[in-house]
Amino acid sequence: MQGHGPVITTTEMHTGGEPVRIVESGYPPVPGTTILDKRRYAREHLDHLRTLLMHEPRGHFDMYGVIPVEPDLPEADLAVLFMHNEGYSTMCGHATIALGRYAVDRGLVPAVEPRTEMVIQCPCGPVTVVVEVKDGKAGQARFTSVESFAPILQHKVVVKPYGTVTYDVGYGGAFYAVADAAQFGLDVRSSPVGELVVAANALSDAVRVGTVLSHPESSELSELYGSILTDGHDGERVSANVCVFADSQVDRSPTGSGVTARMAIRHAHGQVSIGEERVFESLVGSTMTGRVVASRVAGDLPAVVVEVGGRAYYTGSASFLVEPDDPFAIGFLVR
Repeated sequence: MQGHGPVITTTEMHTGGEPVRIVESGYPPVPGTTILDKRRYAREHLDHLRTLLMHEPRGHFDMYGVIPVEPDLPEADLAVLFMHNEGYSTMCGHATIALGRYAVDRGLVPAVEPRTEMVIQCPCGPVTVVVEVKDGKAGQARFTSVESFAPILQHKVVVKPYGTVTYDVGYGGAFYAVADAAQFGLDVRSSPVGELVVAANALSDAVRVGTVLSHPESSELSELYGSILTDGHDGERVSANVCVFADSQVDRSPTGSGVTARMAIRHAHGQVSIGEERVFESLVGSTMTGRVVASRVAGDLPAVVVEVGGRAYYTGSASFLVEPDDPFAIGFLVR
């Protein structure tokens, strides 16, 4: 095969059905003093590689990817940038769970049985990942979140054409608006996905217009990433949800950072105590667990640390290239 420029190789995984494309070689070094500097550099100078890997014909509308970079925190075992159909997210729980297993299996961290612990530096901050290891093989993983909080509870907003909707906003490495799907006349387990996407996008648009979000550490962490529609079972052990983020991208998993945000919201509402575990189900039936493990403070806001658990699986590997006369060298999207 002949291409133009380097071949980019990847390992392909999924967590709860949500894809994770981990770049292994062929991607240029990403300069920057901090990880947010690196994220900014990738966005401004290397975005053609994101679209090449995420968009068609090499990816698809809902593809998700990971770019390993050099950590700038001494305690970090590895550092990563996250990418999707629109840009670069500040946190990704399903990818972090996959990275835990990947790091053990690839020898990026020494395997210790029965549990291997590592620190992964994400754009939102460092997260601790613990991976179960048996006979040298990695399995289930869980990560401990950055300080997570719920700055907005039970606010009302007019969402056209649905009417007035009550919502919460939670931060779990990224900000999410969270609302009961029944307010839109929908059910997360049975309504058509297209209708859920339209409703979630309408909520995100309304919240962005009427709400100013602020992260105590950086303005680059202050954007609303997307909306999560739930089954309304906010105080119960098992709850289903669907997360729509970036450019109408639908998460097949329960969304790890979304689970973190929902647990922060539940704790703020008094629906879950420290040490209690909850289960979150996605639209394809996959699950993740969430457990509040500690109280913290984020700026002047009460916050919590949440442990999120799940399982990732390998789906293959790939080598991507671009032929010199390929008119779709940087990809395209049809939806």
